[in-house]
Amino acid sequence: MRPRQRGMTLIEVLIAITLVALLSAAMLFAVRSALAALESSSRRIESLRRTAGAQRILHQQVAGFLPVMARCGATAQQPGGRPVMFFEGTPAAARFVSRFSIQGGARGRAQIVELFAAGRPEGGLRLLVNEIPYTGPEGAGFFCQQPQMDAELGAPMPVFPPVEPSPRSFVLADRLAYCRFSYLQDDLVNPPQWVPSWRRPDLWPAAIRIEMAALDPAGAALPPVTFTGRIRPNRLAGERYEP
Repeated sequence: MRPRQRGMTLIEVLIAITLVALLSAAMLFAVRSALAALESSSRRIESLRRTAGAQRILHQQVAGFLPVMARCGATAQQPGGRPVMFFEGTPAAARFVSRFSIQGGARGRAQIVELFAAGRPEGGLRLLVNEIPYTGPEGAGFFCQQPQMDAELGAPMPVFPPVEPSPRSFVLADRLAYCRFSYLQDDLVNPPQWVPSWRRPDLWPAAIRIEMAALDPAGAALPPVTFTGRIRPNRLAGERYEP
């Protein structure tokens, strides 16, 4: 009798190939799941960093508030008129001078800061900031027009042009359902109150608040946080600040 030869049947080979394929598919699924989790964590960390960075920028810009004056209505040919307090506060924008800049930090030159909400092409709003170097009351006068008499207040108020986004605008918050500005009025006589627009030519606001909400709260990795910044002027309103 011939000796029996050892080997594998076709069924055993098919079973081995099937097991290897199943193990490979399971490993591929595990690797894909790990990569997806890593990408999700990276997006969340980046969102946390952006939110923290935006809050830090807002805090330092408001903390660096400078109570400067401006000769509104200035042109290249002639200076503006009588100096007035340089501050604009509306429900959608705030314009003032700060000693903090995004590029130079607290050691940079003073900047005219324009914080404002602008529409997105895809829908919703985003919070933007413009920075323009402050060159003194005459230079700031290019950003406002001659004060006009306000019938309700019975006092002249400077007129500011609308804030416009530019390619150099910095995005602080994106995909917002709303973005509202308000200002704390505290004259040490009446009870403090938040107002949607600043209409006091004789008083600086005590604080700025920006309320925000995400356009898609369910899909937002980190919802935007309402910001409140206290204003503590470190100079008199009429004191000249040299940039």
